[in-house]
Formats: sequence, structure tokens, C-alpha cells
Amino acid sequence: MTVASRIRAWRIGRASPVVGGPSLPLMGCRVRAGFPSPADDHLDVEIDLHAYVVRRPASTYFVRAEGDSMLGDGIHDGDLLVVDRSLEPRPGRVIIIAVDGEPTVKRLERLAGRTCLVASNPRFPAIPLEGRECEVWGVVTHVLHALPGAVP
Repeated sequence: MTVASRIRAWRIGRASPVVGGPSLPLMGCRVRAGFPSPADDHLDVEIDLHAYVVRRPASTYFVRAEGDSMLGDGIHDGDLLVVDRSLEPRPGRVIIIAVDGEPTVKRLERLAGRTCLVASNPRFPAIPLEGRECEVWGVVTHVLHALPGAVP
């Protein structure tokens, strides 16, 4: 199995909102990762998760990640990525890009004056883009993943 085949991303659908879709409750406070406060157990507003993660519906789609090359950026195998095609792919941004026809998710960087794709897992080498056929499919804006044991 090649490195490219282990770091794919697959497009799975457009980000079109569900008309009349359910809004979900949003707590009126932030949740501490330490000791919980019993005074903070009230709801403030409702939130439409789609409206929260999709700023430009006409240019946004969802894709499922495959592999472990982006673990350092919190992207795990099977995660759902929100991708906006209208954003400029600048150095430092995580992008979806087809390199020589093979889609992948990586961070765009300039290294020693060369444009490269960089994994956030040190086991994967940088991929120089010079001389390769490349097509940017968009900039990753959000990552959604379930915690272990949370989904049956």
C-alpha cells in the first residue's frame, strides 16, 4: 500500500441545509475540562449545527477522512470534514487536494522556498508539489468526530 493510498479523503456530499431541520440546544456557558460547576446547568439558546459549521452553503461540502496522517491536527480516520471551496488555499491551512489524481488532506506549507503538503503525523514525509498535477478541492474549516465508546 502506498503512502498516498493511506491518506485519502473521500467527498461524500454537499452541505445543503435541511429546511425546517432540528435546532439543538446550546448551553449558555462553556464546559470546563476540570471540575464541573453545578451552577452552570442551564440552557441558553438553540443552535443549528449546520449554520454553525457551514458559512457558505453553495461552496461547502462534507468529506470523510481516511488514514492517520493528520492526527496532530485532530483529524482521525473516519472523521467528517467540512470543506469550503471558496477559501484561498494559503500556507498554514489544511486543504483537500488531488495530487496526480489522488485526493488527500494535508497542511499547505512553504518549505525551503518550495510549496509542499505536510502531514501532522511525523511518520509521513512532506510532499513537494513541483512538477505534479494538483487540483485544490477546498480548505478544511471544521472536523467532526465521535469520541471512542460514544457511538454504538
